Amino acid sequence: QVQLVESGGGLVQPGGSLRLSCVTSGLIFGANTMGWYRQAPGKTRELVAAITTGGTTTYADSAKGRFTISRDNAKKTVYLQMNSLKPEDTAVYYCNARRFTMTYWGRGTQVTVSS
Repeated sequence: QVQLVESGGGLVQPGGSLRLSCVTSGLIFGANTMGWYRQAPGKTRELVAAITTGGTTTYADSAKGRFTISRDNAKKTVYLQMNSLKPEDTAVYYCNARRFTMTYWGRGTQVTVSS
């Protein structure tokens, strides 16, 4: 059974930082492209960042220069370091694993940026 479990969300002031983690089990982690998505109230889910099996990264324009995605294949974990957070970053953040036509999602972790 594949499981993706996110953690690290919370309430942070504008300009602050958070580090999200996604621990996986039940899949060949090193063979999957891993991604972080987010969904704000009333909006569609959007890609924030992704990292391929070879370590190539992709970022949404809104995340470039502020967020960093990384992966630890030994720990089967993907991270999202978020700096200089803004109120518009408030959303539920979801971990995603993708390989060929298979895709898996975590349940999400809430990030709220507010003073």
